[in-house]
Amino acid sequence: QVQVVESGGGSVQAGGSLRLSCAVSGYPYSSNCIGWFRQAPGEEREGVAVIYDGGDTTQYADALKGRFTISQDNAENTVTVYLQMNSLKPEDTATYYCAAGFAALMVVAGRIRPDVNYWGQGTQVTVSS
Repeated sequence: QVQVVESGGGSVQAGGSLRLSCAVSGYPYSSNCIGWFRQAPGEEREGVAVIYDGGDTTQYADALKGRFTISQDNAENTVTVYLQMNSLKPEDTATYYCAAGFAALMVVAGRIRPDVNYWGQGTQVTVSS
């Protein structure tokens, strides 16, 4: 049974940092793509960053490059993906979701798409000015 569990959300002032964690178990890491998406109230869910090829390849939303970094640790039965978020802005406030799927569907023409197989429950990030 696949499980996707996020942690690490919270409240921070503008300019601060947060690190989100996502533990994915029961999904063969050799073929998976794990990504972060976010959704603000009244907005569509958007791709933030994904990582695949066992952690060797990453893709970011253009607007977030340089501030967000995605990384991956591989264990025997669990893959943990981190999203380090620096220089946070109030517009980064959203619910952040981790998801697992296949890179061929999640990354198309350089864009991150929410075409995933499994979603986590989400974790709230609030950035105050």
